[in-house]
Amino acid sequence: MKLSFHGAAQDVTGSCFMLRAGSRHILVDCGLYQGGRELDELNAMPFGFDPALIDYVLLTHAHLDHCGRLPLLVKGGFKGRIIATDATRELARLALMDAAFLNEEEAKRASSRARRSGRNGEREPLYRIVDALRTMDFFGIPAEYGKPIDLGEDIEVRFIDAGHILGSASVVIDAPTAAGERRRIVFSGDIGNSGRPILRDPTPPPEADYVVMESTYGDRRHRDIASSKRELYEAIRDTLDRGGNVLIPTFAMQRAQELIVHLRDGIREGALPPHLPVFLDSPMAVSATEIFRRHAEACEVETAQILLAGRDPFRLPNLRFVREASESMALNRVEGGAVIMAGSGMCTGGRIRHHLRHNLCRADASVVFIGFAAPGTPARSIIDGAKEVRMFGEEVQVRARIYTINGFSAHADCDELMAWHKSTVKPRKTFIAHGDPDRGMGALAEALRKQGHTVETPPLGGVVTLD
Repeated sequence: MKLSFHGAAQDVTGSCFMLRAGSRHILVDCGLYQGGRELDELNAMPFGFDPALIDYVLLTHAHLDHCGRLPLLVKGGFKGRIIATDATRELARLALMDAAFLNEEEAKRASSRARRSGRNGEREPLYRIVDALRTMDFFGIPAEYGKPIDLGEDIEVRFIDAGHILGSASVVIDAPTAAGERRRIVFSGDIGNSGRPILRDPTPPPEADYVVMESTYGDRRHRDIASSKRELYEAIRDTLDRGGNVLIPTFAMQRAQELIVHLRDGIREGALPPHLPVFLDSPMAVSATEIFRRHAEACEVETAQILLAGRDPFRLPNLRFVREASESMALNRVEGGAVIMAGSGMCTGGRIRHHLRHNLCRADASVVFIGFAAPGTPARSIIDGAKEVRMFGEEVQVRARIYTINGFSAHADCDELMAWHKSTVKPRKTFIAHGDPDRGMGALAEALRKQGHTVETPPLGGVVTLD
């Protein structure tokens, strides 16, 4: 039995791990690297294995850094089955279609730039919309939380609720060794932050022989949700008093929906104006919200009851869902007094970049970051204090007030990661992935070692024998 690391190995994005058990080749996630141009080049490189050999892909959730290379896997010859929860399948379709569209648009722009500079050659997108559509044909019967799935050769997998985004899961695999003994390997996926609206808290994993776990926030604790909500409301009120707009770079899946709930609470509690104009300027987030409404089974009790009663938990007095590009452009005429949520969360693309170009230079505006920003992204540059950032080929001065509120994170913090790992009891070995080696990954590895655990942080392409 062998485990190899083909993404998120000493890195924060690109999750991709392969387990070889008997003749079965099982891939856990197949994600995009996200960040700067250098990481974009990694996405186009070979996987480090033959896609045609893969029997199953176990998809933990629908964020692109976990599912975004699936169309490349299919293009490379994959003929197996993709297993995920029903909510993850729906969200993955949305994410992959959006990514493919953006790939095609960027390739057109790159080709146009090449022609204008006198260079030859059309630029090909990483993959096209037709590739994303074809990928959906490989999804099998949806997984249900806690229900075992037979992968053949006496290998069994269970999905347990990871509490990260709608439909997210940790994966528990029981498989025989060459000597006939059974081993249990738990892949954490991304572990959620407890106590958030909409979703249940993560399900503790079972006792395990081997653990592969994320470490995004392995070096820090989150602020409690009540304090984070107060800080958000204060940032909005302060910006309204100054006469500006509040921009919130927003991930379309989970974060946008949770923000709507928090804003709803603020209005009900009197912490925000009753008719605060709120714009969700993201076709993808609007579609994701519709998917949330269909999946009461993946939600915590109160949200599930609201949905099952036919009511809408995402209703605000003055909330507008913005789909059309013309409506988005019209928001540039809103000079103050509005909350504008738009993707992408790391400001690497999407409509938020247009809003930043129009508002970032204004001292009366604010930008509120509420999620992880990978190194090399515009969001990270702004958070780190850049005086100007490049948007659409021009330098934009940063005069807006910048807020960073980490209590809304969809990832577990260091204490929650340690508590999650404790449920696995005493693994033979724990592999730390999906983190910054100098921050979360290194800190979590050291904390586990101090408790007597055997810990490794494998490199990209690393192979480990588990027998």
